[in-house]
Amino acid sequence: MGDSVLKALSSTQFAFLGAGLIAISYGLARFAFGLFVPPIREELGLSAQVMGALGSLPFISFVVTSLFAASVVERVGPRVAAVAAAVLACMGLAFVSQANGAGVLGTGLLTCGIATGMMMPALSAGNGVAIRPELHDRTVAIMNAGTGLGIAVSVPAVILLSNAWRAAYVSFALFAAIGALAAWAWMPQKKSLSTLSITEETGARKILRAPLWKLTVFTGGMGFVSAAFWVFAPDLAVVRGGLPEHLTGWLWLAIGLAGLAGAFAGDLIARFGAARTQSGALIALSLAMLLLLVFPGQLALAILSASIFGFAYMTLTGVYLVTGIRLTPGHRSLGPAIAFLPVAIGQACGSAIAGSTVTHFGYVTTFTGAMVIGLLIAALFPWYPRAGTGRD
Repeated sequence: MGDSVLKALSSTQFAFLGAGLIAISYGLARFAFGLFVPPIREELGLSAQVMGALGSLPFISFVVTSLFAASVVERVGPRVAAVAAAVLACMGLAFVSQANGAGVLGTGLLTCGIATGMMMPALSAGNGVAIRPELHDRTVAIMNAGTGLGIAVSVPAVILLSNAWRAAYVSFALFAAIGALAAWAWMPQKKSLSTLSITEETGARKILRAPLWKLTVFTGGMGFVSAAFWVFAPDLAVVRGGLPEHLTGWLWLAIGLAGLAGAFAGDLIARFGAARTQSGALIALSLAMLLLLVFPGQLALAILSASIFGFAYMTLTGVYLVTGIRLTPGHRSLGPAIAFLPVAIGQACGSAIAGSTVTHFGYVTTFTGAMVIGLLIAALFPWYPRAGTGRD
């Protein structure tokens, strides 16, 4: 069924299929957790430091999965890998919905991270099989922006329902089950073969080794900087700004909707170059954190902060994804791991450190430090790796 149905899909249709699967595996299974930190903390009686450590678990499992995800995709094919990722997301989300303490909650978050680490390599390999080469960058950027869609979907439960986090995670698990069926129906099973000979591949690795290390610095730094916002932005608005918990859902809705604009990352790269695009987005990310820190109790400005953050973050991940894929020619399933593995490591470290810093020094120190680091990384844009992306 899979390949025959897939042939009827246009590049836009395939991009939206990928965006839906990314919405589940990234938006719902990984990043939506930050939205539910305040009610989970209250119901389960967990400290900020424990929540910071738990928040790092999906990033850690994402890192471990990314080490072998490309090999798995090449062995089993994009369809089986995507279905497996969706099933794992369903399981992890179900665990979270039934959590009665840190143990079950942590198990669910770890499982969700595995699903996240497997999904983008599967979609990238499928994109290489199903889509014309000249449309690859745009398709990848659209799929990546699906994270924002997943985050936006998670919000109505918090805004409209009481005790929303359990009910929300049950519904998320159902979405993941539907995603598994969609992946089986429309993802290609054909494996993406390397286009390089052994000699050419060895030469390419030598040439690209330095750019890959440079990319790691930028992506890891961005992950570290963004972790404080992902895990503690709603907490900051509630604890320091005095906003009611149910209103923090509007922040995540703003992140999700504004993040959809990250679909234009490929076009921004073509016009301004990857280096300048990611530098501008890092500056915007840092300013979003400053805005929330200064005005945590003003809902309109907090929503503006979240909107800026959402657009900046999805643009950054889109730029890094395109760069990673271009730096690994002939291995499309490896590109996402090259791009996102350092992001996850940075977020795992950043989440744990942010939890400890919030506990011992407060939100001002935590968010100010993250903002300064973000601006310093943005200033390093002349050293961003060049991979033939747009004007770079």
